[in-house]
Amino acid sequence: MFVGMGASKVRDLFKQAKEKAPCIVFIDEIDAIGQKRDGRVGGNDEREQTLNQLLTEMDGFETNNGVIILAATNRPESLDPALTRPGRFDRRVPVELPDLKGREEILKVHAKKVKLEGSVDFNRIARMASGASGAELANIVNEAALHAVRENRSIVTQADLEESIEVVIAGYQKKNAILTDEEKKVVSYHEIGHALVAAKQTNSAPVQKITIVPRTSGALGYTMQVEEGNHYLMSQEELENKIATLTGGRAAEELVFNSASTGASNDIEQATKLARAMITRYGMSKDFDMVAMETVNNQYLGGDTSLSCSAQTQAEIDRQVVELVKKQHEKALQILADNREKLDELAEYLYDKETITGDEFMQILNS
Repeated sequence: MFVGMGASKVRDLFKQAKEKAPCIVFIDEIDAIGQKRDGRVGGNDEREQTLNQLLTEMDGFETNNGVIILAATNRPESLDPALTRPGRFDRRVPVELPDLKGREEILKVHAKKVKLEGSVDFNRIARMASGASGAELANIVNEAALHAVRENRSIVTQADLEESIEVVIAGYQKKNAILTDEEKKVVSYHEIGHALVAAKQTNSAPVQKITIVPRTSGALGYTMQVEEGNHYLMSQEELENKIATLTGGRAAEELVFNSASTGASNDIEQATKLARAMITRYGMSKDFDMVAMETVNNQYLGGDTSLSCSAQTQAEIDRQVVELVKKQHEKALQILADNREKLDELAEYLYDKETITGDEFMQILNS
């Protein structure tokens, strides 16, 4: 709205607001006009004029009685300090991802639009959708309704909602992807490798489901783990266990087939990212102690990172990342070697069934 003759539009907006007071003025994506002024020569551009006018209107000599201003942005760090000081915007309200209770309530709101089976357990769905945003939760309900329609049903069931979580996480089932027997065997061992390493470690999230049905995201199978409750802090042991679980798929392939496949690419990416964060951001390296080697930019837009250290330190970080992942890979290999019989039994069962629940997995493991 403010692009083109921005300052006059701001004046007009506040004039209307004062006439209609008491009222609320809401500016979405305020970083479009509220970015830091860089002080360049000739920087008197339209955006700067618009921002100056906005600052004047918000905190000029005139009082804006009864006018409350709200604004939203995904990039709070890029806003001009004059805009965010008390007296203009007095309060910051970070909108984080919903917790377990929040996810449950959001699901219930969106589920009002669809006909539901009486036995639907929202708590279980919310637990499975850990880390989902409000928009993703709305999408989960929508996908569940579409799934029910495709199966000629007018009521959404628990199974529809669980399937829709998988669609949001991993994409649709790839009906036309036909794996060879050998590939199916490798994928079975790979997924059971993840699940078995997770189950044999303490402080690891329980396995919810294992499948070797290919998905449109490119995944040939996946293992779903679900945390018992809300998890705000993770210890060094838990993070190391997570890395070991990520390496469990490749470890199973090496142990059984004495070879490695391309199926572990995503696991490798995640394990490396986690190991690097442990050393550069979480202070879990004895050599670097509590010194931050990496800074996170745009935390609300994916959180890309940039290193803030010398080339020599960077080389040492790389060496420690390799060492950390290697150590957990060896631990995963040892766990699988110690439980080789169960690995074979479970992989065979998964190969036949294609999809198994966490309960089935634990039953065989503990038998």
